[in-house]
Amino acid sequence: MMSRRNWFIVAAIGLSAVIALWSFVGGWYGSGPLAKDTHFIVPNGASLASVAERLEKQGAIRSASGFALRARVFGGGGAIKAGEFAIPAHASSSRILAIISSDDVIRRFVTVPEGMPSIMVQERLMAQSGLTGDIAVPDEGSILPDSYAFGKGEAREDVLRRMQAAMRRTLAELWDKRDEGLVVKTPEQAVILASIVEKETGKPSERTMVAGLYSNRLRIGMPLQADPTIIYPITRGKPLGRRILQSEIRAVNDYNTYSMPGLPKYPITNPGKASIEAVLHPAKTGALYMVADGTGGHAFASTLAEHNENVKKWFAIRRARGEI
Repeated sequence: MMSRRNWFIVAAIGLSAVIALWSFVGGWYGSGPLAKDTHFIVPNGASLASVAERLEKQGAIRSASGFALRARVFGGGGAIKAGEFAIPAHASSSRILAIISSDDVIRRFVTVPEGMPSIMVQERLMAQSGLTGDIAVPDEGSILPDSYAFGKGEAREDVLRRMQAAMRRTLAELWDKRDEGLVVKTPEQAVILASIVEKETGKPSERTMVAGLYSNRLRIGMPLQADPTIIYPITRGKPLGRRILQSEIRAVNDYNTYSMPGLPKYPITNPGKASIEAVLHPAKTGALYMVADGTGGHAFASTLAEHNENVKKWFAIRRARGEI
């Protein structure tokens, strides 16, 4: 029979074990020390131990070693994921592990509108404070306009690579479905012409018509005479902010389609998918001329005489508006 003293010893040991177990379990499921909601970043390739140390430094947990141990006991080893996560105030260690093991990553986006030139894409990426590192101005026409998600602390170069990969992938898919007998003979030529269509199109519904008109001009060797090709070497695609000078119209360079026939040597912006599709499926039209019609679109003509009449109408509209 157990003595009274031994009974007390066994009871004390048992109670201590219960208290220790309760503390161990409570340290996992109980309220945490984080005073307010915060964002927490798990770097690529981070280990559970290193993440625990970062959590302790940020005040989200009380002990890095205790968190790592409990994660292995209760959390199946801690299958953490890289990214930025939102951790609420007083979140338990259990909840924190669940958050950083989930797909609930905070998404940030950078948007490249259709027709944004590469110099402005570079400026937009550099202005994103959540990104890191420097990038040079990418090649014109190499980026697909779209919205791109990124994680805080991600390298700008990596985001730029995704933009360029999207353009290569999209261009390849669209090129494989192109019409027969096109005036553009390579995907690169398609992007160049699409960049002009992008800049010259006032209404999305006119894209195929503008593409058809320029295709007609290229086919007969008629200069494209697209104003944006004059502006590009002056501003690299940014708005000119004034009227084009006669000296600029006469300028000879790799872009000016007034002073040379055919396509420019390079794109003049980053065209969107719709403009590339328009070039690869242009309207079947006899149009060779266009002028603004006062509605944001164009009046198209197949003869110079018809075009001159449309120009007269456009000048009458401008006079009525007090613009000239």
